[in-house]
Amino acid sequence: MSRTFDKSKMPSRHVTEGPSRAPHRSYYYAMGLDDLEIHQPFVGVATCWNEAAPCNISLNRQAQAVKLGVKGGGGTPREFTTITVTDGIAMGHEGMRSSLASREAIADSVELTMRGHCYDAIVGLAGCDKSLPGMMMAMVRLNVPSVFIYGGSILPGRLNGKDVTVQDVFEAVGEHQAGNMSDEQLAILERVACPSAGACGGQFTANTMACVSEAIGLALPNSSGAPAPYESRDHYAVASGDAVMHLLERNIRARDIVTLKSLQNAARVVACTGGSTNAGLHLPAIAHEAGIDFNLQDVCEIFRDTPYFVDLKPGGAYVAKDLYEAGGVPVVLKELRKAGLMHEDCITATGRSMGEELDLITREADGKVIHAVTNPISKTGGVVGLMGNLAPDGAIVKVAGMSEEQQVFTGPARVFECEEDAFDAVQKRNYKEGEVLVIRNEGPAGGPGMREMLATTAALSGQGMGKKVALITDGRFSGATRGFCVGHVGPEAAHGGPIALLKDGDMITLNALTGELSVALTDEELTARKADWKGPRETLYASGALWKYAQLVGPTRLGAVTHPGAKVERHVYMDL
Repeated sequence: MSRTFDKSKMPSRHVTEGPSRAPHRSYYYAMGLDDLEIHQPFVGVATCWNEAAPCNISLNRQAQAVKLGVKGGGGTPREFTTITVTDGIAMGHEGMRSSLASREAIADSVELTMRGHCYDAIVGLAGCDKSLPGMMMAMVRLNVPSVFIYGGSILPGRLNGKDVTVQDVFEAVGEHQAGNMSDEQLAILERVACPSAGACGGQFTANTMACVSEAIGLALPNSSGAPAPYESRDHYAVASGDAVMHLLERNIRARDIVTLKSLQNAARVVACTGGSTNAGLHLPAIAHEAGIDFNLQDVCEIFRDTPYFVDLKPGGAYVAKDLYEAGGVPVVLKELRKAGLMHEDCITATGRSMGEELDLITREADGKVIHAVTNPISKTGGVVGLMGNLAPDGAIVKVAGMSEEQQVFTGPARVFECEEDAFDAVQKRNYKEGEVLVIRNEGPAGGPGMREMLATTAALSGQGMGKKVALITDGRFSGATRGFCVGHVGPEAAHGGPIALLKDGDMITLNALTGELSVALTDEELTARKADWKGPRETLYASGALWKYAQLVGPTRLGAVTHPGAKVERHVYMDL
């Protein structure tokens, strides 16, 4: 498609136009570009490709397809990469402290690359948990024409006639430790659970944020669905490259797409699919980049009145491949629209409105993977918010797959000062049925890094105790966590939140039906304990990236962000 663009109003004019830019152009000639390519718009093709994990390994291939789409649309693609920290590899040890901090590093590095080279638009490819929100945050921060594309999910493994995922391997560690699985059985499972490239297959954080990318409008409809090994992903990649040129032609920018209404649409899809609690962290962070007030409580308000009707692991039965075969996110959004739960006037990456896109969807809910919204699995979302004197800033829990009876729990606290202490106690079965395990000092600043606790929660499930104890933390849980596990308790312990003041035996009540997280202590007792509090627990991180992160990071309920955001910006990158 032939399009004409006025480079005199685009950032790339600073590196390609006029006699004074001859030295800059010489570098582009050195890379094989011709006159036409140099004077076309420059489009950053940002990927998180690396050899760290299967979720990223196919991004390089897909980026080449994006570049074909950009070229066909009249642009000049410039590919670059950024880091990822992959949670499955980082889980259960000190490496997990790097995970959430990597989200900021991804957003920062994409921003710096785009600014430094004056690119006019971006197509961003990401495959693992923090890379998806990190890439979307960069798009909104820069406010350039932007299209997001997910690298795709992994295919499910197969063992004894059943689909298996990495979640089963984590839980198998607990079964093995409990003596219910042999070394040989564990060895077989670990070899077959992850049979291909792609991100974890359940509705864990990566697939949750992939659904968000479509619902928020930054990704093309259905582009998140096809598993990573499918060659059809390349067609979506080409289309995404062409789509960004269409947005650039019409000057449709990321903040035209990411609005309060589109964020609310995104929260709906998290709730109705039983998505990861981490969305309660990432949606406020994306909103922050646009200068929009949308905190954890706002997200949870949306969750509260959204039915849960998509039956996905870990609470349900199916994986991302099954959702794709049932029609994908567009069919889910169509069901939400039937219930009046979608803002249809939001613009999308196609340049059309959400309503116009949904008008094109002919498939209906299959009643198996995607239930009809009128016949949901439960009437409230698969993720809910909690508040109370133990969490004045709120907390979050995934209840997908839990009965109403299982969503109310009262028991004595057993307090651990870090995840390692808790995991060690679980392995030694040094806890009792009916207790509330408290893991503190794992918040964004206190950890530092707000680690996920999948190793601990999976071990509990593997021991058959996942429904017999509850767990609360100022850290995070994996999207693969199940059971009554409450994360994001705020304020965190390092900031003197009530979780820092708990003692063994304190009676804690968790009620996901009423949204309560409280401890049976009076205000006076909490005040007295606060006066005796010795201050934050010291960490080993007194220098380096994690020290820097701990100094900058804000509260969890606002997304654990590290800069003031769009509300105070003094310029728009595209208009410099």
